[in-house]
Amino acid sequence: MKGIGGSTIEAELNAIQPMAHLVKPIQKEEFQQRIDKACGLMKAHNIPAMYLHAGTNLFYFTGMKWNSSERMVGAILFSNGKLIFIAPEFEKGTIFDFMMIEGEVVCWEEHESPYELFVSILKQHGVEDGAIFMDEATPFFIFDGIRNCQNAYQLVNAKPITAGCRMLKSEAEIAIMQHAMNITLDVHKAAARILRVGISAKEVTDFIHNAHIKYGIPSGSYFCIVLFGVDSSFPHGVKSPKNLEENEVVLIDTGCMLHDYISDITRTFVFGKANEEQTRIWNIEKETQQAAFDAAQLGSTCADVDTASRKVLESHGLGPDYKLPGLPHRTGHGIGLGIHEWPYIVRNDFTVLEPGMTFSNEPMICVPNKFGIRLEDHIYMTENGPKWFTKPMHSINNPFGI
Repeated sequence: MKGIGGSTIEAELNAIQPMAHLVKPIQKEEFQQRIDKACGLMKAHNIPAMYLHAGTNLFYFTGMKWNSSERMVGAILFSNGKLIFIAPEFEKGTIFDFMMIEGEVVCWEEHESPYELFVSILKQHGVEDGAIFMDEATPFFIFDGIRNCQNAYQLVNAKPITAGCRMLKSEAEIAIMQHAMNITLDVHKAAARILRVGISAKEVTDFIHNAHIKYGIPSGSYFCIVLFGVDSSFPHGVKSPKNLEENEVVLIDTGCMLHDYISDITRTFVFGKANEEQTRIWNIEKETQQAAFDAAQLGSTCADVDTASRKVLESHGLGPDYKLPGLPHRTGHGIGLGIHEWPYIVRNDFTVLEPGMTFSNEPMICVPNKFGIRLEDHIYMTENGPKWFTKPMHSINNPFGI
């Protein structure tokens, strides 16, 4: 098999040169543009304010990085563009330190109710009643606390704003994601070269983590799944992964985080000589992935892409629907600041594909008690239709197209 085995962990790590620094993070001006867009959408929905909770939505709109916890930390964005951060008093200095887009900081002491503070801020800024957008990632205890301390406001899902903005990536976002994908693909190629009979999944996982670090990703792998043989028939892995044997399927799914954006690529091939069944299923998987790509046209829906995948599988006697052997899950998922975000490439998502949308194409085929084949690359939609972030696998005998 070309590009599989024959090298060592040490040799591959020593050959890596840092490259993560070659792309810039999102600049302050773009965060402000996002706020402006959100305000326009809020006005269109006739909703005066939106709560953004600590996490990816707060970061996306304000540039502030803050992890969600048991304490309420977030921001209220008013449709006129005014931004007010809510935080515990003892975190006030840190909030200012992390602030990118300027806003007022209003705080609560540990014995006080941040929910009552939230309501008072709305009233002080002329919002006496009506619907308020709530970040859909807001923990229930915060939603419940606000709901129970007042009866003037209806708390509604902010997805039309959060998803409406985040689904459509800018050129800067696409550039970061492309760079992250390139790094992860190179890590995949290196991981394939270190394989040998008897190597453990942990050895490969550790290598992939360290390889991402060598490329300049301080956090290493954002996630990593390494599966050999029958383990590969379980989409997200097993409790105790087996060591590699000759002529087994190898499935590696990994990614990294670069400037807060995530890469996610799966490569599946055979270590040794592929048998007839492995080859047949691998070729069907490649055909299915291409069919999904071809269906991802401007004006089509996410559901259309998922349907295209399943039609190919059914034409080969697999499935139908989620039955095995076949595809047990959706064809793909959106990606960006979240590894899984909008849109979702699944039957019940009728989101129309537009330029700027980014999503995975991974119509995995699981053969119970034998193996699984998942080829995962990501698509970004352009004015001219779909484009690959990474070139799909070439063939089972030459998976990396060497």
